[in-house]
Amino acid sequence: MALSYFPGAARVGSPQPTVESSPKHLIEGVQEVYVEHKNRLLQALDSTKNILGDLRKFNKDSWVVRYPQLREQAPATEQAASSRRKSMRRSLSFPDDPSFEAEVIVSPAKAGLTRSVTLATIADREEEPAAESEEDADRLVSPAEASDFHVFRLDLKLGAHGSSSSPAALVAQLEKSSIANLLDDRILNAVNHLDKLRSRIEDTSSKVLVTGDLNAGKSTFVNALLRREVMPVDQQPCTTAFCEVHDATENGGKEELHILKEGVAYSVTDESTFTRASLADLDAIVSENENDSQVLKVYLRDPRDPQASLLSNGIVDISLIDAPGLNRDNTHTTRVFARQEEIDVVVFVVSAENHFTLSAKEFLMNASHEKAYLFIVVNKYEQIRDKAKCRRLVLEQIKQLSPRTYEDAEDLVHFVDSQQALHEDTPSFSNLESALRSFVLVKRSKSKLAPASTYLTKLLSDVDLLVGANAIVAQTELDRAQNDIERVRPVLEKMKNSREILEETLESVEDHGASRTRMRTKELLTDAVERVGQGKLGVDLPSISLPSYPGLLGIWDYVRDVRRALLLSLDAAVKLAEDEARVVTTEAVNKITKLGDEHLPEGVERSRRVFMPEAMFSARADKKDNRKSRRASGTVVAGGIYGLGIGLAQRHDMLETTFFDLFDVHHQFWVHFGEGKSEGDEEMAVSTLGYASVGLGALTMVGGKALGVRGLVEGVVRVWDLLENETARKWAAPVLGAVALGLAAYFVVELPSTVPRTVGRRIKASLAKEGEELGEEGSFVGAHASRVSRETRKVLRLASWDLKERFRAAMEERGREVHGAEEIERRAKKALEWFNEVERRASEVRESVLLVSAA
Repeated sequence: MALSYFPGAARVGSPQPTVESSPKHLIEGVQEVYVEHKNRLLQALDSTKNILGDLRKFNKDSWVVRYPQLREQAPATEQAASSRRKSMRRSLSFPDDPSFEAEVIVSPAKAGLTRSVTLATIADREEEPAAESEEDADRLVSPAEASDFHVFRLDLKLGAHGSSSSPAALVAQLEKSSIANLLDDRILNAVNHLDKLRSRIEDTSSKVLVTGDLNAGKSTFVNALLRREVMPVDQQPCTTAFCEVHDATENGGKEELHILKEGVAYSVTDESTFTRASLADLDAIVSENENDSQVLKVYLRDPRDPQASLLSNGIVDISLIDAPGLNRDNTHTTRVFARQEEIDVVVFVVSAENHFTLSAKEFLMNASHEKAYLFIVVNKYEQIRDKAKCRRLVLEQIKQLSPRTYEDAEDLVHFVDSQQALHEDTPSFSNLESALRSFVLVKRSKSKLAPASTYLTKLLSDVDLLVGANAIVAQTELDRAQNDIERVRPVLEKMKNSREILEETLESVEDHGASRTRMRTKELLTDAVERVGQGKLGVDLPSISLPSYPGLLGIWDYVRDVRRALLLSLDAAVKLAEDEARVVTTEAVNKITKLGDEHLPEGVERSRRVFMPEAMFSARADKKDNRKSRRASGTVVAGGIYGLGIGLAQRHDMLETTFFDLFDVHHQFWVHFGEGKSEGDEEMAVSTLGYASVGLGALTMVGGKALGVRGLVEGVVRVWDLLENETARKWAAPVLGAVALGLAAYFVVELPSTVPRTVGRRIKASLAKEGEELGEEGSFVGAHASRVSRETRKVLRLASWDLKERFRAAMEERGREVHGAEEIERRAKKALEWFNEVERRASEVRESVLLVSAA
């Protein structure tokens, strides 16, 4: 007989051996195939465990594995709706990042392929050639199952993303690592379950769990299988313990009852782990301890032929476990749920009168995650009047609860009456025994190995879905990182190449502006000082003019006003130099702004500083926030070395008027008699003023302090001595006449035009003397040139510094962007390669699982 479990189906796998119908050949063939599939499945379990271990490590050390969610989209057209059997359009998102959403295609792979789920973006799928349509029956997992997790499912209780009041808004606030930790717990649970599966597969015995709702007739069914009344039976629920029925050969051929001690590992050879009791005491023990959840080992002899007995089959050790009813209470139900994970075959007994309760449905759905095939017994069927209706309703429910069981309902779903079968042979129960024996013994690869194979299939499907979704995320991040690098790296390289040029240009603008204002200030002030030395105003301004001559009686006031006007003109020249410096500085600042527009990349905020030229050379606030004006009464600041920062027209030493502002004796003497006279000196015509000057020069030869009292006396004495000389007396009258005539002419004719020149020469000489004492940088022209140049440089340096800082910050930001993008690119490439490798490894494991499943 063929070993394929599916009637008439030849699945992908190793060639199925055909064995003869003799019991010996049957046993040998079954055992040979079983061992082969068992070893292959154990290798698959170990490989899957390694994959999960690597996935946990990768999740912890290298990449935060994201938990995806796939939402179905309504087909836009009939053509799209018709193609849903082949592939399904889904919206991929993540609870920890609602902003991420991608349209993907989920394609459940059909049997024979090495992948259970194919996940690709819409763009990728559109590039692939169209495949022929396939039926959902050929899929390893159903289309609905392919878009959701089975083992890794997290119950996040998410609502619609668009609802601010839904729990999704709270979940979105979780860190990615928080959900990754939850996912890690699920993976760890899967690893632990794989260990249990391995222990179950390595166990040479087979455990058959008989469970169901209260009063469904579970104990009666077990008694019917054993052909003797062993399990307690009552109208009231009586079974509260797990009664495990074993062949007496495991206990040395003795029929007895072992009551296991709680918290101690049971061993049939160690009496300290259990308490012996007689089979006759079973009813009393169960009745007396109906509120206790005990585990009882019942050892029985079955005198029937091994070909007819399930318990003494001669092939493998079998234990029948009679479990408490599901809906007795939550504690018992939970214990049954937990116990089913270590069970090879689940025989679910349902009452034909009540069908499946909520507890039964929950149990079957939970069990179907691992066990694709369940053995279902519909008990008390003979008591139903409308048997066809009962059969139809039960099968409809089974189709929803366990699709694979429904597909093979002829062998796995049986409608019997256990009470009747306990007393007499019935065809329906005989068929049930034959099918159960075949399922547990002959088709042991299905009954023993299929649960693990089914679990691995769904676990690997979860791995496919998880890896596929994270591969899409990794590819998305890789594309984004590469786009960022392509966008930012040229900008960064350009900035690196132009940085030195920018700095040199800024330095050139700064030096040129400061030098230009310095030279221009020197030029203006030097020209102004020269004009003042000639008795002219330093600059021609409507607001400043020389005073008119008031006459001889107002000569002293006239000299003072002339001096003040000339000093005001020098201050005005300083102001004019400052105004021109403002213009030059404004041009330079605008040039710096243009340099910023040329060199700063797009997206970088430009300087918000507004240059105000009028703020140059203005007041400064001291530490106490008191503003110190650099102008007093409209005068120009001349610098700290000139009267503590006031203008020349405000300096008392410069405004002081002396006699020499009227008669510059030294100048006239050196003009006419000095050795330093040159052709370039002012041409002085011989006039009455000349004679007067000669006379005054003669007086100065008498004494330098002739105007003083002492000097006057000494002069008189000397003149008297001269007059005693006869020659001197002869020339005295003409000389005195000439002096008198010169003085009269000077005061009447030349004095009004000579005073400005005389005062100007003295102002120029004073400024020159200060320059000699303080040096070039301390002179009137040099100090102002330096001050104006410093103010210009300060403004330009601030503008240059601001641009340099913005350029530096922008370049550092671009550098960080490139470095961050390169790091993301590296991590995404590594993750993508790793996910592809995991997918390959999972495919190899799945191939082994498929060979076992197809047996």
